[in-house]
Amino acid sequence: MNTRDTIAAIATAPGRGGVGIIRLSGPKAHAIALPIVGKLPPVRYARHGVFIDPRTQDPIDDGLCLVFTAPHSYTGEDVVELQGHGGPVVLDYLLNLLVQLGARLARPGEFTERAFLNGRIDLTQAEAVADLIDAGSTAAAQAASRALRGGFSNRIAPLTTALIALRVSIESALDFPEEEIDFLSDPLIAKQNQQLLHDFDELLAQTEQGVLLREGMRIALIGQPNAGKSSLLNQLAGEDRAIVTDIAGTTRDVLRAEIQIDGLPVHIIDTAGLRHSDDPIEQEGIRRAWLEIEQADVILLLQDDRDNLCPNDQALRAQMPAKPLIEVHNKIDLTGAIAGFNTERGILNISAKTGAGIPELRFQLKQLIGFKSTEGGQFIARRRHLDALIQAHAEIAAAQIALTHHKAGELAAESLRRAQMALDQITGKFTADDLLGEIFSNFCIGK
Repeated sequence: MNTRDTIAAIATAPGRGGVGIIRLSGPKAHAIALPIVGKLPPVRYARHGVFIDPRTQDPIDDGLCLVFTAPHSYTGEDVVELQGHGGPVVLDYLLNLLVQLGARLARPGEFTERAFLNGRIDLTQAEAVADLIDAGSTAAAQAASRALRGGFSNRIAPLTTALIALRVSIESALDFPEEEIDFLSDPLIAKQNQQLLHDFDELLAQTEQGVLLREGMRIALIGQPNAGKSSLLNQLAGEDRAIVTDIAGTTRDVLRAEIQIDGLPVHIIDTAGLRHSDDPIEQEGIRRAWLEIEQADVILLLQDDRDNLCPNDQALRAQMPAKPLIEVHNKIDLTGAIAGFNTERGILNISAKTGAGIPELRFQLKQLIGFKSTEGGQFIARRRHLDALIQAHAEIAAAQIALTHHKAGELAAESLRRAQMALDQITGKFTADDLLGEIFSNFCIGK
């Protein structure tokens, strides 16, 4: 990436709005903006004025101009923000004018990429920017905000420091074998490594929760036609998302709802009733239902409690993939069964009509996926972070075996080196260029 370019982009969402913002960043940001605003405000101050086309002196808009100088800006470069009215015609006019004056259109995520490359933020903080924008729940947004403020990075930093100190001790013993003190035989070395493993266990558990907060849980609602799937979808969503009738096969397509369970984003997919059908439209709905089942994290197999031990339901259960599954018996308001989990039968009794048993269903879903209610220090995390931590943990465990059983300092040192590389991939100290490109390409333009 050429950071000597000055880039420009519309930073507000597409469409009409009360305010529209255009962001400039780069060495020529101030010079490019000057002909449009006439006079730049003092650094970190806003000035109201008219935005003009310097070629014709015609007014374009009026609004605020804000100026930041390197390195004290979001990107670490000279930055100018033009805040005008949120009409797409006006914003496009200003953006095209900035390009003609010497700016380049920014790529998706390029402002945040420059902030990372200029050392303003590390990679976990850069990713947290996108995660905050895409947050699927209030708890996920709060966790992303903590990661953006360094909540995740600050947990990794002391582990990296301890790991480096341990490497220094071991490699010093290897480099100076003539010393009378045998550091590798010192039980303190193995004890320090064991403590490192313990600290990693705690961070791994918290990172798993952070991944759940970011990705959420995909639930496939399946069952025979008219088992009450659409009613359950509406009950969980807290509003009518699906048509509810007594006619079997009403749901022909996949319906979706986004809800929260104690801060966990949940993506519920209401599928067409699974049965044999000669109706081509219903057949397509059933085909899509099976695709959703394959992609789901959890399957809710819904049955009408009046059809106990129905052969069709038993056959349907036998076709399910090896995934977490909760067997739910609905319509207990018609059978008089007790709401809640029936441990003897291994089923959960509910009424999607009255809401009986729904709190227990929410609890069972959290338990099944391993989600714990978020606490004050929870940060958001990505799958790649978790994979890197798992790799680092495995290397530290290998170092522990090398130290305690084989007294093999060379093997322990190499394992710790690999563990450090895995940690550095999380924060971006050591990251392949293609990974950086993939991360920032998923950002919106202007961020």
